[in-house]
Amino acid sequence: QVQLVESGGGLVQTGGSLRLSCAASGRTFNRYALAWFRQAPGKEREFVAAISWTSSTRYADSGKGRFTISRDNAKNTVYLQMNSLKPEDTAVYYCAAPAKFTIVPGITTTQYDYWGQGTQVTVSS
Repeated sequence: QVQLVESGGGLVQTGGSLRLSCAASGRTFNRYALAWFRQAPGKEREFVAAISWTSSTRYADSGKGRFTISRDNAKNTVYLQMNSLKPEDTAVYYCAAPAKFTIVPGITTTQYDYWGQGTQVTVSS
């Protein structure tokens, strides 16, 4: 059974940083893409960043230059380093993984089959 467990969320002031982690179990993910999405209250879940099995990356415009996604295949873990945080970054952040191998990591929720429970990120102004 595949499990994704996020951690690292919390309350931070505007301009601060957080590093989210997502530990995967139940399967070896080193040949699969991994991604981060987020969902703010009253809004749809949106793409944040994704990383391929070769560590090529994709970012939403909202996080370019501020967020960095990375992975440690030995630990079956993906990270999201978030710098220069803004109040509009406040959301629940979810880790996601696909069931099938893809060369290019997807950026839509329908391209991912496994989801974590989410971790809350709150940025105060």
